[in-house]
Amino acid sequence: MKKLIEFGKKAMFYARVLSGYEERRIRSYRLDLQKRITEAERKKAEIRKIPEQLILSEVRQMVEEMQAVNKQLEDTEAAINEYFKPVDRQAQMIVEKKLQEEEKTMKQMMQAMKAQALLDNQEAENNANLNIHKDEAASR
Repeated sequence: MKKLIEFGKKAMFYARVLSGYEERRIRSYRLDLQKRITEAERKKAEIRKIPEQLILSEVRQMVEEMQAVNKQLEDTEAAINEYFKPVDRQAQMIVEKKLQEEEKTMKQMMQAMKAQALLDNQEAENNANLNIHKDEAASR
């Protein structure tokens, strides 16, 4: 019985091979395997790209966050500058007044020094004249 079943299987196989059924089945199986391999390679390539895309998206997100922080800092700096403008103006006015006072004091000191220099020159001239008169009187 076993031999008969085996003979039947072989006969069916030969019939399928001769009719082309087995070849079509093998070809179909090979094409199916090739499709599976192609799909697996495509998925593998996508999986390789995912970390790159993930890193790029994280970098983009970090850049956006940094830009937002920079904008916030600029806005805060502008608000601080606006807040302190009146104080800066008052400080500038005070500095200008002090500079004017110092300039005025310097001019007064210069005038006093000129006056003192003139007095010193006049006194030196008078002393020189007195010495000349004393020398002339003593030589007479």
